[in-house]
Amino acid sequence: MQKLKLIWDFRGPDALKIAEHHEIHLKEYIKIQQLELNITGFEVINDLHAIAFMVVIENQMKPVRDALKPHRGQLYNP
Repeated sequence: MQKLKLIWDFRGPDALKIAEHHEIHLKEYIKIQQLELNITGFEVINDLHAIAFMVVIENQMKPVRDALKPHRGQLYNP
């Protein structure tokens, strides 16, 4: 099964703080839903743009996407 990286974009001067906080909620969701993968994180793109992300297995993507409404997604290549 392919792994997909679901991404939430945050922009503005507080983007990094918001992305860090959003990752906490993603970890909680993974635990509550007992998802197979537990890969989350956040990254700084630039001073005004940061992302939070979680990785899911392809067959779990649709329910997670519908529940959490990520802004975009891509194939996950560690």
